[in-house]
Amino acid sequence: MADAVTFSFSDTIAGYVTRFDSGARLLKLKTSDGREFDVSLAGDPSAELVRNLDEPYIDASGHIDEMLSPGRFLFVYGVHYPERGGRFDAKRLVFLGRGAEDYRFEEPSWWIKQIESLADFYKRAQFGDGPVDFTEYRTEIRLGGDKTASHVQETDTISRLVYGMASAYLLTGKDEYLEVAERGTEYLRKHMRVVDSEEDVVFWYHGISVDGDSERKLFTSEFSDDYDAIPMYEQIYALAGPIQTYRVTGDIRIKNDADATIRLFDKFFFDPEQGGYYSHIDPILFSADHESLGENAERKNWNSVGDHAPAYLINLYLATGDQKYADFLEYTFDTIADKFPDYKNSPFVQERFFRDWSHDTAHSWQQNRAVVGHNLKIAWNLMRMNSLKAKPEYEQLARKIGEIMPAVGSDVQRGGWYDVVERIKSTSEDGQEAYRFAWHDRKAWWQQEQAILAYLILNGTVGGDANVREARQAQAFYNTFFLDHDEGAVYFNVLASGTPYLLGTERLKGSHSMSMYHSAELCYLSAVYNNLLINGREMDFHFQPDPTNLPDRVLRVSPDLLPAGSVRIASVEIDEKPYTDFDADALTVRLPDVQGRVKVKVRLRPAAKK
Repeated sequence: MADAVTFSFSDTIAGYVTRFDSGARLLKLKTSDGREFDVSLAGDPSAELVRNLDEPYIDASGHIDEMLSPGRFLFVYGVHYPERGGRFDAKRLVFLGRGAEDYRFEEPSWWIKQIESLADFYKRAQFGDGPVDFTEYRTEIRLGGDKTASHVQETDTISRLVYGMASAYLLTGKDEYLEVAERGTEYLRKHMRVVDSEEDVVFWYHGISVDGDSERKLFTSEFSDDYDAIPMYEQIYALAGPIQTYRVTGDIRIKNDADATIRLFDKFFFDPEQGGYYSHIDPILFSADHESLGENAERKNWNSVGDHAPAYLINLYLATGDQKYADFLEYTFDTIADKFPDYKNSPFVQERFFRDWSHDTAHSWQQNRAVVGHNLKIAWNLMRMNSLKAKPEYEQLARKIGEIMPAVGSDVQRGGWYDVVERIKSTSEDGQEAYRFAWHDRKAWWQQEQAILAYLILNGTVGGDANVREARQAQAFYNTFFLDHDEGAVYFNVLASGTPYLLGTERLKGSHSMSMYHSAELCYLSAVYNNLLINGREMDFHFQPDPTNLPDRVLRVSPDLLPAGSVRIASVEIDEKPYTDFDADALTVRLPDVQGRVKVKVRLRPAAKK
């Protein structure tokens, strides 16, 4: 094999300007890991400013020379030629802000505007210009928002759409988003919910197949990894949307469903002897060890143990302040901190286990592989939990993940975060220096979310230049390459260079894997962390409860698990009138003694800001 690349190819370089020679049209860029590249601008490349969804193209081609100041971070797409040891000709430059230290995604309304655009796209795609009728909902949505021929409605994807709409209402107060969230929640309760009175539990169908006026219940999962079983993660994500809606409305029926589903988890998924939760149960006996489960029998994994927290449990605690949910969260994170690290063998956590917590390294597609985003998701959620109940092991593990992951899970040349990699390098004589990709070097939208939120919350809680840099770089890649400015919403996957990958199910905007959840969660929490934790800016949040549904008429308005005392209530409006019965430090509002729903607008202020 040749020692040097002897062919031309297109690629992206993400880096910081170290020098620009205007006369020679030569730019020097340094990547995040310190390597320098010479980039030729002699071919008159185009240049643009990063833009949000629904914003027009912002041309910067006439300002290249004045914008290439030292220290500025940008993306350069161009062509590598093999001549004279290698030459990189720039064809497109993307600037992240007008000034060298400006990052547009840190603007106060950036993520709020983005979630509005997402909500408008999915509302239009599912319901058009007509009424919000969930009989018209479809799991599969094409690139431009059109529906496919599939008539399956999956419970989890409806729930994920509901989550996104409820989050959009929390940030904007637009009634049309809450209408979708509430109607979706009602549809889930009517069509997908099963109340088992004998066992005193609730469980959720995988979905339904709709054919005209008739529907066929899909009791067990139709997804290949979980076929003919009841997977824990589907039950978990059935709660995601309704619970976010519960935060807005206080509808007690939703909380009752959540409590009954948690009883399902504790009765049939929980392992009282070895601890933790099983990943699957069979549909007849609700047994975790039945032979029909095959390789899913008596298994535990990240989804069954860790996904409770981000999907519904943190939000359920935020809405209620109930100690039993705090205890569940603590148990979850104690288990993660104890069982998942495997640093004597790999820089990546272990994700799959047998009943006794020994490592399952031969399971299905995962084998002994790491999902990069799951590592980042653990760091992000550990820091959330650390704000509720601080423990050294939580912060230490989160910091360790934050420090380790960029070198092994990110693309230090192009930006962005990879998908699935081998947990261990080969010990053969081929001298592997990097952890090998399991299948490809593409980058998924949801794993960018995990990186952004992990480094934003690390920056907002423990600080550090490295966390600032990683948070900005991750936000930069996502906002530059994942936003679909032609059709709307965000792409499922991009190539390593940032070019959209539009084949198979990864071409879709709605699928078994994708609805509105991760993109909306990213917008909601990026707005919270950037504004309240990092940049000291006030934010408004919107609720619409019936005071009679809330114990003592107390509405809890904390936007996330944030460090104690970091945020206070600045002002409250009820039905557009000033209201003063609130506890600024406890982040609670005592609602008036009235019947019927009221509109509540709460302004939160970082505590350090007077």
